[in-house]
Amino acid sequence: MEAHQEAIHFLCVTVTLLCPLLHFSSPSLASFIPTDNYLINCGSPTNASLYNRFFVPDASSKSVSFSADNSISLKSKTPPQDSPSPYDTARVFTSDGSYKLNIKRNGTHLVRFHFSPFESDNFKLASAKFGVLANGLLLLQDFSTQVVVLKEFIVKVDGDVIEIEFRPVGDKNFGFVNAIEVFSAPEDFIVDDGARVISGSGSIEEFRNLSSEILETILRINVGGSELTPFNDTLWRTWVPDDEFLVLKSAAKRVATTHPPNYQKGGASREIGPDNVYMTAQEMNRDNAMLGARFNITWDFPVGSHGNRHLVRLHFCDIVSPSLNQLYFNVFINDYSAYKDLDLSSITFHSLASPVYMDFVADSDDAGVVRVSVGPSELSGSLKVNAILNGVEIMKMVHLTVSETGEKNKKIWIVVGSVVGGFVLLCLVALAVLVLFKCRKKKPKPRPADSVGWTPLRAYGCSSHSKMSEGTVNASPGQNGYHRLKIPFTDLQTATNNFDKNLIIGSGGFGMVYKGVLRDNTKVAVKRGVPGSRQGLPEFQTEITVLSKIRHRHLVSLVGYCEEQSEMILVYEYMEKGPLKKHLYGPDRTPLSWKQRLEICIGAARGLHYLHTGSAEGIIHRDIKSTNILLDENYVSKVADFGLSRSGPCLDETHVSTGVKGSFGYLDPEYFRRQQLTDKSDVYSFGVVLFEVLCARTAVDPLLAREQVNLAEWAMQWQKKGMLEHIIDPQLIGKINLDSLKKFGETAEKCLADYGVDRPSMGDVLWNLEYALQLQESGSGLPREQREDSNTNPPALPTRTIVPQAPSSHVREKEVDGNASSDLRTSQVFSQLMTNEGR
Repeated sequence: MEAHQEAIHFLCVTVTLLCPLLHFSSPSLASFIPTDNYLINCGSPTNASLYNRFFVPDASSKSVSFSADNSISLKSKTPPQDSPSPYDTARVFTSDGSYKLNIKRNGTHLVRFHFSPFESDNFKLASAKFGVLANGLLLLQDFSTQVVVLKEFIVKVDGDVIEIEFRPVGDKNFGFVNAIEVFSAPEDFIVDDGARVISGSGSIEEFRNLSSEILETILRINVGGSELTPFNDTLWRTWVPDDEFLVLKSAAKRVATTHPPNYQKGGASREIGPDNVYMTAQEMNRDNAMLGARFNITWDFPVGSHGNRHLVRLHFCDIVSPSLNQLYFNVFINDYSAYKDLDLSSITFHSLASPVYMDFVADSDDAGVVRVSVGPSELSGSLKVNAILNGVEIMKMVHLTVSETGEKNKKIWIVVGSVVGGFVLLCLVALAVLVLFKCRKKKPKPRPADSVGWTPLRAYGCSSHSKMSEGTVNASPGQNGYHRLKIPFTDLQTATNNFDKNLIIGSGGFGMVYKGVLRDNTKVAVKRGVPGSRQGLPEFQTEITVLSKIRHRHLVSLVGYCEEQSEMILVYEYMEKGPLKKHLYGPDRTPLSWKQRLEICIGAARGLHYLHTGSAEGIIHRDIKSTNILLDENYVSKVADFGLSRSGPCLDETHVSTGVKGSFGYLDPEYFRRQQLTDKSDVYSFGVVLFEVLCARTAVDPLLAREQVNLAEWAMQWQKKGMLEHIIDPQLIGKINLDSLKKFGETAEKCLADYGVDRPSMGDVLWNLEYALQLQESGSGLPREQREDSNTNPPALPTRTIVPQAPSSHVREKEVDGNASSDLRTSQVFSQLMTNEGR
């Protein structure tokens, strides 16, 4: 705490010295002078400075009054020696207390509360718990904080006084505040009409009386730029960079200009957004895409609670176009269409680099996230494909008042009384029925589905035709729920020697992976999320949901999970040989024979085929790559990492509309362009893996010559020339049967078809890989006359009457009357498939 206070005061002193220079270089920043302007240093007898703004003592102003009888002036135990800050002192309310401020002009006001939970001789402010109201409107409920925090609200004031109340929760609690700001907002800062309501109905609805809503600021984002402090903003706001919110960083590219924005009457002003917000942006990163490729840039903004309604304000300024009418793009919020074919030049009075903003009203999703996307319009020409975004503000709508709370409580008691009375009456009726039929013999209950074998994953709900949902695979947790998979945190500490760094075997976006040994001597891989962080929570939940309901020899098994002490930990079966990637290239790689590579690909194809066909809708993996194919001690391959998986389309749908997620170099270009996901997107990614296995190089290598950077494009050029043998792994030269290589290359080529409808299913990919293995082992796979006629090419879509030799990945599968099923005697973990095409 001492270090924090010293840092704040050092910043204040530095800023005070630099302030004249800042105002000289940016005179426009001082242009806004609010009619009402209160900066209150609570609980202090002296002025204080913060960002060169001077806060006056709460007892010195004639326009401010507060409850003195039940309040205490508090000072930090360790105040710094330099200039005072509002964070050094506080006003503590031991019971309900308030400030009253005289208002000169009605309308929209910004109300800010500064909280710094320091310790004094008698109070530990971090233990406070209280509510905050403004003119009877509940702004904060059961509020407490352990860190310095600023809470900002936008409130419409209709009277000549604004009363700010602090109400402790319970008799033994108290409330506090370090500083308060109340000042008039610029005219038309929040306008009543014009905001669009975003929903799945498809119709455009306008939100009315927006200025009457209480808004709590959640995020202000300077898209494509750096952090902006209150020095750079006429309303003394802070804007943070957008990097951590980008879903796919490689899809976006920063762009900036040195020219100030061309403000126009009727557009955005400096009070709506500062110059620096409109002078930077993110645009489509076309350097990483084929010419004319269409994809979206997407941001996920965590807002803390699900189902809440939010005002989403998007800022635009065309700093990328050389002339007018060059930029057309679409805007999506929560994967719904928010604005189609947006032409900024048409709404900025036909001028370039003119700032505008747009307001939308949208709900957060179940994960407490608001998603924003921009992407090219169909009106864009092939050489003008682009989309931009300069800034984002997200404000939560606060609706609850104290009077409403009381009315709700009354209604609740009325409902509860009615329900209890009805329940008693129902119990009496039920008792009478039981007496009448107590002697009747009960019919035997049918056995639960779990008792007759494996039940496919049940996914509830289908994708909406208008919503590009980012939902995970939703499953019923079964008879015992997921609790049977829970592992105590202490057990995992013991298994990993308290997460010893020497036991780290990998790392990823979710966190570190440790080798561990459980109490029963089972070797496991322990994937630990960053402690205390909830980033990755959807992936964590998806992994548990998917892997707790499915089991297959070629899918990595989930041993258990831990979610306690702010930890998110997943525990898997240990894969001795690690990811496929490390055996293909790198200094420590263990060379694999061609037969081993084929068997590994066949195993992974089996796992994927099972995912696609093992339930009514199937499961789409969405992140197939060589690092997500793991090998056990016998080099048996298993597909891993299901954090991005989701249910496939319903029976009456052809695809699932969703935001793009995956790994660059493996992404299906059709999915990238259209945001329409099918199981054929996995097929494309698997095709890249096939070439990766053959050529022993990464999917994307920017250090190579331009034509070789993208493995899929480069390998396809050689495949179409019929010269694939020229680019294979040098370790394989002279060791591959040419017929086997040809069949393998044709299979990879079909997987990489531009359009999903032209790609084979994973069942067909599996069949062709097994055939390639048969050709490698036998030197031929068809009778002589067929080899002469077709040069060992089997039919493109093989019939089930042609059965290859038994696969060599240690699991024998049977074909009985065209219906595929697993031989459970061969492996206890090889689950049944419930579709006829399942293998």
